[in-house]
Amino acid sequence: MSNPILNDERFSSSVVLDGEPMSIQGTMNKILMLLACVVAGSVSGVYFLFSNPAFLGGILGVAGFIAFLLVIVTCFNIKLAKFTAAPYAFLEGIVIGTISAIFEKTFPGIVLQAVFGTFVVLFVMLMLYKAKMIQYTQKFQAVLTTCLLSVLAIYLIQFVAMLFGRSIPGIFEAGLVGILFTLFLVVLAAMALIQDFFFIENASQRLLSKDYEWYGAMGLMITLIWLYTNILRLLAILNSRR
Repeated sequence: MSNPILNDERFSSSVVLDGEPMSIQGTMNKILMLLACVVAGSVSGVYFLFSNPAFLGGILGVAGFIAFLLVIVTCFNIKLAKFTAAPYAFLEGIVIGTISAIFEKTFPGIVLQAVFGTFVVLFVMLMLYKAKMIQYTQKFQAVLTTCLLSVLAIYLIQFVAMLFGRSIPGIFEAGLVGILFTLFLVVLAAMALIQDFFFIENASQRLLSKDYEWYGAMGLMITLIWLYTNILRLLAILNSRR
């Protein structure tokens, strides 16, 4: 899912009265640090995949669960982001690194394509935002929030269905419905980047505390990871149909 931590309520207070405030450059530096953590986690995930395949399922489950808990904890305490952001990125790196290695073995070259596609989308959306061709308005926020909540509901239904050995027909398969649904998720994640850009810029203009740099960086990283996984899945579906 897109990041659940960047919203109006989170950026409505904490104006700096003394000390150095949050800056866009400072947030960018921390985003690069988190990217490095994701890469380190990915390398670790690939190592576990080939050295301890018997324990891989347990490692992925624990890493994913702890990463989820770190996000939840950070939602309730912004100041913890400086401590939770890097571990979150590393743990998510383990998960997506392992998944990427599995996809790469089946479809050689797919990971490089997914990484390239992710950064292309990031660059394009940033340029569109800076050029004010896409603006974050109340209507934009309402539509995006509705879509994200709808997708979350679908994920929850799918999770419950899997507990009973079932699945939602079509949308998680390699058919046309599955392609369209995954493409929708890619577009939705791209639109969520606009939300992230807006909140980071808005927070810096409000002179919020330095803690928000880690908080904003973590929020953007959540969206980027979601975008990457959906691009990877879309490419895998398209390759499987050849």
